[in-house]
Amino acid sequence: MSEARLWHTVDDYFTERLLGDDEALAAALRDSDAAGLPPIAVSPLQGKLLQLLARLQGARRVLEIGTLGGYSTIWLGRALPADGRLVTLEYDPRHAEVAVRNLARAGLAERVEVRVGPALESLPKLADEQPPPFDLVFVDADKANNPHYVEWALRLTAVGSLIVLDNVVRGGRVADPGNTDPDVVGTRAALEMFGTHPRLDATAVQTVGAKDHDGFALARVVS
Repeated sequence: MSEARLWHTVDDYFTERLLGDDEALAAALRDSDAAGLPPIAVSPLQGKLLQLLARLQGARRVLEIGTLGGYSTIWLGRALPADGRLVTLEYDPRHAEVAVRNLARAGLAERVEVRVGPALESLPKLADEQPPPFDLVFVDADKANNPHYVEWALRLTAVGSLIVLDNVVRGGRVADPGNTDPDVVGTRAALEMFGTHPRLDATAVQTVGAKDHDGFALARVVS
C-alpha cells in the first residue's frame, strides 16, 4: 500500500468509527459532484473538527469565506444554537445555488445566509452593516487573497474570536521559498500575519489523510 493510500485508509477508519452515516451531508456531497463542483470540500473529519471548534467557542455567530456546495457550512451551522447566525460568502452563483439547496435539506435555511459575489466586495458591505462580532471565521476561498481575508476577519471579530485558515500546506509548497504560485504566496502572507500581528495568537497543523498532505492554521484574537 502506498503512503498516500494508507493516509486515506486511516481517515476512512476514523470516519467510520467516530462520525457514522449522515444523509444530509452525504447528499450535499453527491449533489455538489452531480453539479460539477470541484471536489475540494473539507473532509468529514475536518468538518467535525470545525463543528467542535465552534461548539468549544460557544459560537453564536459564524462567518465563512468560501461556501462551495455548503458541506462545511452544514457542519458549522449545526454547531450554532437555534438563534445563531452563519453568513457564508460564495463567489460563484452556480455554487451558491447548490449550497442553498443543500442547506435547506439539512434544515439550516433559517440559520444560514448565503451571499453571492466576490468576497472582497461582500466583506465591506457586511462591515457597513455593523454586525455584532463573529465568534468564528472560517477562511476557505481563493488562497491568493488570504491576507486580505485575514484583515477583514480581524475587523469583524473581537477578543476571544477564532479565525481558521484552511489549506495552508499546499502540498508542502508553502515552505519552498522559490515557489511563487499566487496561492502559495497568499498563504505565506496570511501566515506571516498570523505570526506577527499583535492581536493574534496562532499555530498551524499539517495533516495527512483524505485531503492528502494539507493542513490548517488557527488564531485566537487576543486584543
